[in-house]
Amino acid sequence: MTGRQVRFPLSGQVSRRSMLAGAAAGVVAPVTATVLGGGTASAAPRDRGKPGDGLLRRVTVYAEELPSGLYGYGLQPGKATVPGPVLEIWEGDTLEIELVNNTDRRLSIHPHGVNYETTSDGSPLNDSFNEPGETRTYVWSTRAPSEGPGGFWLPGSAGYWHYHDHALGGEHGTEGIAKGLYGALVVRREGDPLPDRQFTVVFNDMTINNKVAPHVPVFEANLGERVEFIAIGHGNNFHTFHLHAHRWAENRTGYLQGPDDPSRVIDTRDLNPGDSFGFQVIAGDGVGPGAWMYHCHVQFHSDGGMAGVFLVRNADGSMPEGAQEALDRYHQHSGGH
Repeated sequence: MTGRQVRFPLSGQVSRRSMLAGAAAGVVAPVTATVLGGGTASAAPRDRGKPGDGLLRRVTVYAEELPSGLYGYGLQPGKATVPGPVLEIWEGDTLEIELVNNTDRRLSIHPHGVNYETTSDGSPLNDSFNEPGETRTYVWSTRAPSEGPGGFWLPGSAGYWHYHDHALGGEHGTEGIAKGLYGALVVRREGDPLPDRQFTVVFNDMTINNKVAPHVPVFEANLGERVEFIAIGHGNNFHTFHLHAHRWAENRTGYLQGPDDPSRVIDTRDLNPGDSFGFQVIAGDGVGPGAWMYHCHVQFHSDGGMAGVFLVRNADGSMPEGAQEALDRYHQHSGGH
């Protein structure tokens, strides 16, 4: 997932590896996939080479209808999830996505934060989508910061972005997004820290990952592990994302660059439709292991079920004192505070 061997599994988590390789005009990097508990997945090169190598990376994504009436993206046939797989590359890489539409509906894949031509826009406006049963290739490119006119600098592509459908049910993919066709897109810059665990949290109207408590994912990590949260907003409601007992810097990475870094340190941030951000925390740093809530801090949203649990186990993976009781309370009561 992150260019090194990641210590995934805790209980209820399963790892799998899928090699997707090809050759086109240079080096094409193979891809691995790791599927996590809670319906998140990751696709990233197994052998990243060096940041800035400008590799062409290829991945096949399958769009499928799920038994629940939702739709999802997956890295193998029959393995679609909500959210879809985390697509992750280095700044300077190009990502070629072969989207296989295994549904009977028109749909697409549209990115935020990267460069693409109109043919890879994923919108009906540019006649860029998959008909039912069709396979189509989308190409997204990234770049490092560069000096622009007048001494100003043009931004690079590094950041916590996202992708989603833009064609199912209308010109903007509103039905596709509502039914789960979305996922995280991470573009890293050389020197960025890599996480031990990675979780995607999507506030989609009045749901988290299209679920409400007590069915919202319980994310797990061991005390002291580096954990990355990728937060995405969809739908028509305005939200605030809050993580109990942990905080981060309001900048691109979530980390301070030094003791005098003026970035604001926060534990709550607006998460509105079309927005995305990410950050890393050390699990249980300064507070210890336990069951820590994450939720929307709009009160009637959390009361309505927009709340989940970040379970920080002991360093050896065992359950900390009181955590199971907290999980039992969560499954009996869906509210947050």
